[in-house]
Amino acid sequence: MHQLRTPASLRSLRLPATAAAVVLALSGCAPVVDVAPAKDAANPACAPMMVALPDSMGDAGLRKTNSQATAAWGDPSKVILRCGVNVPGPTTDRCVSVNGIDWVIKEGDSVWTLTTFGREPATEILMDPDQISSATVLAELSAAAGKIKATRNCVGQEELQNLPTGQ
Repeated sequence: MHQLRTPASLRSLRLPATAAAVVLALSGCAPVVDVAPAKDAANPACAPMMVALPDSMGDAGLRKTNSQATAAWGDPSKVILRCGVNVPGPTTDRCVSVNGIDWVIKEGDSVWTLTTFGREPATEILMDPDQISSATVLAELSAAAGKIKATRNCVGQEELQNLPTGQ
């Protein structure tokens, strides 16, 4: 009987190939982030935004989530996104515009909630301002959020002062 011999060059490729397979298998086992879906998460208007989300947010990488129209960045999560939340109505909460996208900001003790204004469905961001800058988050998400068409804009104090008076 003849013994089949593997050339040395092929034997030397076995170890790196095996190591690469183990790394790929382990990276597929990263924990999935548990995020409750928004009420209107199945809205087809969320889809273009979801495929345009950035792969990273500052130094936090995009992770898999277990719900439709959701995303998370960082391990542990620094930023959580949910598309399909209730559209904010008129509010006295602070509203900022970043790269043409209006956001209503509610500052909590440890978590801030940033919600798109004037876009339906609305997108909500939950973030810890001690872990990542809101300016970074809003700048990184503006292109994706812009995939949902704006129908209204925030109105500032100066616009309210210039409204016509009733007669």
